[in-house]
Amino acid sequence: MNIVLLGAPGAGKGTQALRMEERYKLRHISTGDIFRHHMRVQTDIGNLARSYIKKGQLVPDEVTFAIVSGALDEAGRENFLLDGFPRNLAQAEKLDEFARIDKVIDIDVDFSVLTDRICGRRSCMECGYTAHVSDLPDGTCPKCGSEMHQRIDDREETVRSRLDVYARQTAPLIDYYEKKGVLVRVSGMGSPDEVFAEIRKVLG
Repeated sequence: MNIVLLGAPGAGKGTQALRMEERYKLRHISTGDIFRHHMRVQTDIGNLARSYIKKGQLVPDEVTFAIVSGALDEAGRENFLLDGFPRNLAQAEKLDEFARIDKVIDIDVDFSVLTDRICGRRSCMECGYTAHVSDLPDGTCPKCGSEMHQRIDDREETVRSRLDVYARQTAPLIDYYEKKGVLVRVSGMGSPDEVFAEIRKVLG
């Protein structure tokens, strides 16, 4: 089963992807995680990605697809879960030439809710754990004890730009995959457990 996970920034894709990866034995391929790794170790791709992300812009298609295609090759192009790709129609069309997509799940959340979710999100640079600032009374990671940080792409001015980019470039993917008959919509307004229960209904 090959799955694409859609949803605006802050919709909860990362949380649900981890649950889906475990339950359905999928290879989770997150472009965000891959780029953050490259930025952390300051590779050429990482530095290039940082220059775009700081402005709330998407990394160029050719750079993103080079990374995704490599990850898909490692997965054997089967039983994967794509999180953060494709982000526009050109990427979707390129992906269709490269791999079969069985299901596309769109996690739908009102934009008014997303701004608070994203701006309040904090991430652990050591283990990758994420949580809302309201759930972090001492500002440290509950898993490993390290300091939690706000990612550069979670600051308010960047968030507004990211949501605008999503609305213009990524939302049309909903129509693209709906016409292919592989799209299902899931409300992301509930708790993580409630959202995952809806996903399980879809996937079985």
